[in-house]
Amino acid sequence: MSIIHPIIQFCEQQKLRFNHSLGQNFLIDNEILEQIIKVADLKPGEQVVEIGPGVGVLTEQLLLAGTVVTAVDVDERMVKLLPMYLHGQGIDLQNLDVLRRNALELEMPTTPYKMVANIPYHITSPLFRHVFLESSTLPTSLTLLIQHEVAQKICSNKDRSMLSIIVGLFGKAEYVVKVPPTSFIPPPKVDSAVIHVQCYKEPLASPAIIEEVFKLTKIAFGQRRKKLSNTIGALDGGAQRMQQAGIDSSLRPQALSVEEWITLAEVSSK
Repeated sequence: MSIIHPIIQFCEQQKLRFNHSLGQNFLIDNEILEQIIKVADLKPGEQVVEIGPGVGVLTEQLLLAGTVVTAVDVDERMVKLLPMYLHGQGIDLQNLDVLRRNALELEMPTTPYKMVANIPYHITSPLFRHVFLESSTLPTSLTLLIQHEVAQKICSNKDRSMLSIIVGLFGKAEYVVKVPPTSFIPPPKVDSAVIHVQCYKEPLASPAIIEEVFKLTKIAFGQRRKKLSNTIGALDGGAQRMQQAGIDSSLRPQALSVEEWITLAEVSSK
């Protein structure tokens, strides 16, 4: 692993205390940074939203790639330190806009954009919901560094979760690389991973069907160890609807694909 010494030195000089409740773990692995930039497939002039930039480790690489970056951090200290660090590295800040915002309340761009970020892990699910369900414009892609176990579930075709269903409605998720705790300062207590979600031009279903998918998955995944016959099947007409949709009621919810949930939602909404 190649350590980015300027980051460590800068944090020490600023006597920076990391806020664990905000999930502040700064990536210091050059190889992982390079993979993030590569898989994000950035083009000069593209608009990028970065959530939780910290002092600007990833931001520096995004700017060097020629993108126009909106860096969003809820911590006022980082909003001040980020430009200081980048300026010290000789980075032109003309294409950088730093905002102090809660990412879950951020109004996303109405023009095409990509999201590239090492996000606080505790906002992973809420952030996907905000980006996909509460924003008027979908990103063209998301390249995110998140908790390893969550990344596996999002990208799995066998052990799915409600989050993987949400993501699957809006894009195709790819597991890129596992990232060990030693790649960060301070090291987190869990392994991490980079995922890339290439978003569809349009979601796989209409808003009404997506809403029905959420209703059904909430019921089923609320008791994920139970068979569908005991969750969806317990609903009024649930067993008949599963039969019409061609769903095996002896399965558990994590076994169903996004397409099967859509089919079941379509039957249920009639």
